[in-house]
Amino acid sequence: MRKAKPKKRLILPDPKFNDQKVSKFVNHLMYSGKKSLSYEIFYAALDIVGEKMKNEEKTSLDIWKEALDKITPQVEVKSRRIGGATFQVPTEIRPDRKESISMKNMILFARKRGGKSMADKLAAEIMDAYNEQGGAFKRKEDLHRMAEANRAFAHFRF
Repeated sequence: MRKAKPKKRLILPDPKFNDQKVSKFVNHLMYSGKKSLSYEIFYAALDIVGEKMKNEEKTSLDIWKEALDKITPQVEVKSRRIGGATFQVPTEIRPDRKESISMKNMILFARKRGGKSMADKLAAEIMDAYNEQGGAFKRKEDLHRMAEANRAFAHFRF
């Protein structure tokens, strides 16, 4: 590499829970720089999750974190061209990329849902991920299945 690696930006923790993970999630959720609106949506979604899952002894933030862990992929496939043929090579994912992929998948599938408001859709996706259902969990399962199917090409890893 010619240039030095860019420095990781410091992400400030969110005001309500004092958690950096929440801030990262809100940054992914944000459209057109409307961070305050993203925070409102996220906190409203957590309130909805808290109301609907009262029988759980965990807080809504813990449920959200566990849901994120359940949709976090461990491996992914990358296209690698070798001698005219393109192989899908399974590779492990860096921890920061794992977190980012899981957050983006949760938001993507929440946006695709039919529902009233974004807070409702996000809350439904969080609860589905917690119960190992929904689009984001299915995406993780598909990624793992694809990596397993292409395990024979793992020696092409770079």
